[in-house]
Amino acid sequence: MPPEWKLFHLVTLEDNSGNTPLSYALDLSEAVRSGVQNNTRLQISDNPDSSQVVIEGTITNYSITPVALQEGDNASQNRLTVTANFIIYAKEPEESEMNLSSSRFIDYDVNTDLGTVETELLSEVSDQIVQDVINKLLSNW
Repeated sequence: MPPEWKLFHLVTLEDNSGNTPLSYALDLSEAVRSGVQNNTRLQISDNPDSSQVVIEGTITNYSITPVALQEGDNASQNRLTVTANFIIYAKEPEESEMNLSSSRFIDYDVNTDLGTVETELLSEVSDQIVQDVINKLLSNW
């Protein structure tokens, strides 16, 4: 990470997936904000103009698909997949832009009601997406 970077600004993520839970874009935004602030030396800024790094993103996919097919074409597991695309703008040491697409999933038992585990599953998927953003910030510059 360039030494010039001190502050970052995160624009609240957009949800273009169509079927994501209503609060998930805000929840993932907060997870990214907290993850970057707690796991890098960057500090959060409310002002994108004074930040050396600005992160924008969009949730582009939220899907549930059957996996682990068994005899008779019955699935024993469902897979929750979330895809988020990010654009990371850096103003210093020179202006640059980096794109990141993070698609993460978690499997759960087909007999489990999604409504009872969705929050926990989304939290685990969010942690993985946050790690992808942090890894991108710490590399490729």
